[in-house]
Amino acid sequence: MRLTLRVIGIGPGGPRQITLQAIDAMADVDAFLAPEKGTAKSGLLDARRAILDEYAREGHSLVEIPDPPRDREPADYDAEVRRWHAARAELIAGALRDEVGDGGVAAFLVWGDPALYDSTLRIVDDLAARDDLELAVEVIPGVTSASALTAAHRIVANRVGEPIHTTTGRRLAETPAGADANQIVMLDADLTFRHTADPEDHIWWGAYVGTEDEILISGKVGEVTDRIVEARAEARDRIGWIMDIYLLRKSRQ
Repeated sequence: MRLTLRVIGIGPGGPRQITLQAIDAMADVDAFLAPEKGTAKSGLLDARRAILDEYAREGHSLVEIPDPPRDREPADYDAEVRRWHAARAELIAGALRDEVGDGGVAAFLVWGDPALYDSTLRIVDDLAARDDLELAVEVIPGVTSASALTAAHRIVANRVGEPIHTTTGRRLAETPAGADANQIVMLDADLTFRHTADPEDHIWWGAYVGTEDEILISGKVGEVTDRIVEARAEARDRIGWIMDIYLLRKSRQ
């Protein structure tokens, strides 16, 4: 079966942060594929629907694909992620066969940019390797949450001549000396900076950046940590899910 599969970056959540290229890429899509993550995260699906209502053509379909269960605290993290990706790919392959059909155009809408801490392109590689699927894959870049964060705070991501290190909360403590001057930290449900940063370090934190629910807090770690913890917990309880990111800058002492 031959079909076109587009991976479209749609930015961190604000509908005005979608690029003209992404809008063009949505124009002739037959079916948009979206993971179904349960009622707690139904707002994520609702946000995708709002984007499609505004930019996709009439008559498109939105195909919800159940998200396979995943062990969040596995003994072997890499192996568990590979298993999870393989299970997702199997379900997506079935949806492509059943919901799109030969010669059709399908698409994923990916938060932020598909190349930055997102698994969709790895899953697409798995799909493209299958004998019964002949895919023409197109990737549309999107505004990253990192660039949306720095724009919202009206800052430059680094001081003059300094590097920028992008990492996750899981790996924050492993950042080598010399690479930790300016760190953009994603996927940090535990707010790991509380245990790794000096109280004099500066943090710029943001949640739901670019949306109507946007929350921004900045200051010295020792002065704003409690505010960030409280704001994050309140927002997650109220909205049901959270997307946040922060820039951590080492102090010059």
